[in-house]
Amino acid sequence: MLASFSRRSISVFFPAFNDEQTIAALVHKALAILAELSDDYEVLVIDDGSVDNTGHIVDELSKAYPQVTAIHHQHNLGYGAALQSGFRNATKELVFYTDGDGQYDVAELRRMLPLMNDEVDVVNGYKTARADSRKRKVIGGIYNSVARLIFQLPIRDVDCDCRLIRRSVLGKISPLPSSGAACVHLVRELAAKGANFAEIEVAHYARLHGESQFFTLSNVTKSLIDFAIFATQAFVSPWLPGPADTKTYTESQHVSEI
Repeated sequence: MLASFSRRSISVFFPAFNDEQTIAALVHKALAILAELSDDYEVLVIDDGSVDNTGHIVDELSKAYPQVTAIHHQHNLGYGAALQSGFRNATKELVFYTDGDGQYDVAELRRMLPLMNDEVDVVNGYKTARADSRKRKVIGGIYNSVARLIFQLPIRDVDCDCRLIRRSVLGKISPLPSSGAACVHLVRELAAKGANFAEIEVAHYARLHGESQFFTLSNVTKSLIDFAIFATQAFVSPWLPGPADTKTYTESQHVSEI
C-alpha cells in the first residue's frame, strides 16, 4: 500500500526544547522511515532556545545529513512559535510533526500516510492511554473536553501532537499564538477553512528524560489567557463551521476506501 505514496514529498519537523537525550534518535529514526516512504523528504528540528546541548546536536546532524535542517530560536519563544517556524520552513507537500521529547513515535507516519487521500487535509492522532502523571491526565482531559465543547472541534484529541497536514491548507490560517494554546488555534482555523480530518489512534509513551516545559507558571498562564481570548472570540463572533462544513473520517472508514 505504501509504495503508491512514494512520490509524495514529506517534511517532518520536531519542536525541541532541552531534548538533548532524545532528539538525535528521533532524527535518525525519521530519516530511516522517510527513506521507505518517499523519494523527496526533509527533517527540520526547531530548537526553541534550548539551554542544554540540543542546539549543538542538531547542528551536527544537519552537517552529517543533507536532508536535515537546524532552525534555532535565540530565546525560548514557546511551543506555538516552534510550530510556526516548522510550518513556515517546511517545503514539501505533506508536513508531519511531533514533539522532540519522544512521547510519540515518528513511526506513526507509516500508518498515517495512507489515510491522507484526496478527501483528507489533516490526519490527527488521538491517544486512548496517556502515559503521564495523574495530574496531567486530569488537566489534559478537562482542557480537551472544554476546547472541543467551546470551539466545536472536529477531532477527539486536540492535545495530541502527532499530526500530518497538507501544506497547502496551512497557508490559509493566521499566525499561531506562541503559547501551548496554539494547537486549539490551529485545529480551529483549519476546520473553519473547510479542512477535512481523519483520525487514527497513536501510542503515547512516558517521558524518559527531562520535564515538560508546559506546566510552568508562565506557560500555563499564557496558555490560559490565549484560550480565554479564543473563547471570547468564539462567543462574540462564532465563525467556526458546523459539521456540514467539514468532515472527519475514522481510520476504519479510510481503510475501506483505499
